[in-house]
Amino acid sequence: MADVWLGDACSLVDAMRAGELSPTEALEASLKAIENSRLNAFCFIDEEGARERAASADVSLPFGGVPVGIKELDPVVGWPWSEASLLFDGRIATYNKTWYDRLLKAGGANPIGQTIASEFGGLNISNSKIHGVTGNPWNPAKTAGGSSGGSSSAVAGGLVPIGSGGDGGGSIRIPAAFCGLLGMKGTAGRIPRGPNTEIAPLTVVLGCQARSVRDVARWYDVCSGYDSRDPYSLPRVDGWERALGSSSLGGARVVISPDLGSAVVRPEVAALVVEAAEALIRDAGLTRVDVPVTMPQLGYEWAMCNLVGLKGSLEAMWPERKDDLTQEIAFGLTIAHEVYNIDLAAKAEEQRTQANETMAALFDEVDFVISATNPDVAFPAEIGINTRVGDQTVGPENNGALTIPANIVGNPGVSIPVGLVDGLPVGMQVMATHHRDAALLDLALIVERERPWPLVAPDAPR
Repeated sequence: MADVWLGDACSLVDAMRAGELSPTEALEASLKAIENSRLNAFCFIDEEGARERAASADVSLPFGGVPVGIKELDPVVGWPWSEASLLFDGRIATYNKTWYDRLLKAGGANPIGQTIASEFGGLNISNSKIHGVTGNPWNPAKTAGGSSGGSSSAVAGGLVPIGSGGDGGGSIRIPAAFCGLLGMKGTAGRIPRGPNTEIAPLTVVLGCQARSVRDVARWYDVCSGYDSRDPYSLPRVDGWERALGSSSLGGARVVISPDLGSAVVRPEVAALVVEAAEALIRDAGLTRVDVPVTMPQLGYEWAMCNLVGLKGSLEAMWPERKDDLTQEIAFGLTIAHEVYNIDLAAKAEEQRTQANETMAALFDEVDFVISATNPDVAFPAEIGINTRVGDQTVGPENNGALTIPANIVGNPGVSIPVGLVDGLPVGMQVMATHHRDAALLDLALIVERERPWPLVAPDAPR
């Protein structure tokens, strides 16, 4: 049997087209790696369906025969669809997402199972009562991040070459940075979220957890583009992979702000990000500018409003089944139930407007903003609330300050691996104004060529 593929997804396609291995061999290697893994990255494997797809795979397609992990928050017909919650344990999905159908049919990919997420995607870790704790391939005792942590763990851990993800507050970029992967959050609407699109809170985008820039670009080629079931999806743009490296970047203005003006970032992480940012400026011919960076801040009103949709989906199960929920989700719903009213909703909308103005004013003066992706490297996987380790606060509540601003306003942002602190990966985030996704991919491509990162964790427990 072939060894599990440790290159990127595009190179696996090349190898299968060249006859170096077959889709069935690639699948069986992934299945064996998953069986032997201690990362707890997958919660469901569709062995029968995956073997059928591998046997008939068309390797001429963009992802023909590539084993792919699918984040468990997205429905797949006939698969379990718990959304990582005990409340929906046993539910079976009856429809696919638009992007999934594109990945399967136009892309030729082989979705082999579900990767673990946090309950309803509400936390930036991948711990839940229903599936337990997902480990980081660089150190299984550390978190893989979230909510797309299962996909990141699986891809960085060498189980599958690529996995799906979603980002409502950093859920692609946070785990990508923790696991040493490329994490691209596109402009809001780049990949459609239908059918049954939940409009509010207008912060969620879809994408992938990838080992390489070209994998992300190919994912966009296959999955992006307008769909009527998501009224906020963007018109299709063709040639993402073909156009890599063609952006005009010389002289573009960039500001380096590891903490975005307000986050508490570990000094070693900040220093590494500044070093990588300065190298990127030299390599890309950018112009560094010194402007004050103050990111939009939202109060607790925003968080409370975000729980409205969740409350609706729970129907009669709340509050009777409160104890089956993750502690943090149950706490948030309890507070929201007690305080949510029209005044709070109005305050949240005022904050959104001010956030738009703040971000727009910054991008009037710069083209790119470079920061850390996370305030620190991955913290212990079992942590569910903020904990003090020495003089540093760690835990999920300490994350998000650097990633959420791009979600609030819909800007694209990419997390690029730039090195290690304490043997764990650090991500550098680059944000741009709306619709400049291609420029961000080209900046990531420069880093990838000049200072390549490991595609998988070198000692991942496979």
